[in-house]
Amino acid sequence: MGVDVYSAHPIKRNMGDKTRILDHVQVEQKINRIAYELFETNYTEPVLYLVGITGQGLTLSNRLGEILQKISGKKIENFEISLNKDNPLDAEIKLSADLSYFNNKPVILVDDVLNSGRTLIYSAHYLLQAPLKKMQTVCLVDRWHRRFPIRADFVGLTLSTTLQEHIEVVFENNNNNNVYLY
Repeated sequence: MGVDVYSAHPIKRNMGDKTRILDHVQVEQKINRIAYELFETNYTEPVLYLVGITGQGLTLSNRLGEILQKISGKKIENFEISLNKDNPLDAEIKLSADLSYFNNKPVILVDDVLNSGRTLIYSAHYLLQAPLKKMQTVCLVDRWHRRFPIRADFVGLTLSTTLQEHIEVVFENNNNNNVYLY
């Protein structure tokens, strides 16, 4: 069993058919670090526009927004983008704001896990229909199984897994967040 250099906690704890990769403390450390990196990279921007992908990506986006607001005092606006994650072309992609609202604005696209890259690239493609000032991507866990040419600019944990394994991010509440490997 290895040790996470950021927190000195064991990396894996066997939980039956699933293995906890990150416990609550580690998840919070990773989210806080990402928030500080986002602030450092975007310190000249008066407003940050976070777009969370429906599900845990949106939860992560909202959490990052809360932390960014506290550490920077900047105005943070959160939005949701939803799509069919298995077949993005089968259903309409929906955004909780009019796409033109993002014209010439810095957008931060957020998802919980970067696996094949399909969800992230289709979401980014949709957002790029507006003339954005810039776009950055955030994922809590990057699995390195990309089939699409996209990457996360800000990552909490990069993890090499097999294609048969599954990563699940669980945000139960503000004091019981975990990342599991199945």
